[in-house]
Amino acid sequence: MDILFSNVKELVAVAEKEQQPISEIMIRQEMLLTRRSREEIVAQMENNLAVMESSVEEGLKGVHSPSGLTGGDAVLIQNYMKTGKSLSGELLLDAVSKAVATNEVNAAMGLICATPTAGAAGIVPGTLFAVKNKLNPTHEQMVNYLFTTGAFGFIVANNASISGAAGGCQAETGSAASMAAAAIVEMAGGTPQQSAEAFSIVMKNMLGLVCDPVAGLVEVPCVKRNAMGAAKALVGADMALAGVVSIIPTDEVIEAMHKIGQSMPSALRETAKGGLAATPTGKALEAKIFGKDKESRDTVTK
Repeated sequence: MDILFSNVKELVAVAEKEQQPISEIMIRQEMLLTRRSREEIVAQMENNLAVMESSVEEGLKGVHSPSGLTGGDAVLIQNYMKTGKSLSGELLLDAVSKAVATNEVNAAMGLICATPTAGAAGIVPGTLFAVKNKLNPTHEQMVNYLFTTGAFGFIVANNASISGAAGGCQAETGSAASMAAAAIVEMAGGTPQQSAEAFSIVMKNMLGLVCDPVAGLVEVPCVKRNAMGAAKALVGADMALAGVVSIIPTDEVIEAMHKIGQSMPSALRETAKGGLAATPTGKALEAKIFGKDKESRDTVTK
């Protein structure tokens, strides 16, 4: 089946040659892959956008997980912002709070949109609904934001991994943060190449991040990793828009991430047998939640 791109170099080349944004190239790629109409594809993405907005709004009202490990932090951050004492700036903290809100909804068994996974679902909507207040995008531009993230996610999924079990948290929150950075650049008026640079800058700073969920639940440290991923996405986008470039080409950065993931021991790839999950507190929390019946943990939907 003919496709327009299979890696970032090809994606940027097509976008530059046709003088189209990455989001448009991704829509056309999806049309080729699925044999669906533009209208059908856009409608599905509009539904994804609606789900993301709903999850952000729900999380900002305050939700808590059944385990008791997470909840309410999105509200705390929003309240702190209102004091005017924040050091890192309102836009960044808004993105952080909305990323946390989404993941708290996920932990509370609410409806979210996996971008690219449920465990990393907060970064893309968190950044989108934060920069919305800064850039005032149209509805179409917000939908296109998601197509741009999808273009880079497509490449990572097909050339490396977006699975924490396969490649550690670098493959999940690392990919999500990098995807978001690329989309922020496009929405802010940057070039396709600058989107690629933003992706690289962020991914390089997520390399080696392990997946070590306490008690095997996508809560600790996952929610806060989404928070930091959102922050890195904004900073990486700003760096790229300023003209900063990645010395290592984007496709090579993705390949490096894949190889790093393959070399990680299984204890650091979502098994909850290493890292923070293996700390005394991590083990105590697991025992408190599941008791001695370790098999019950396997029945929990992550």
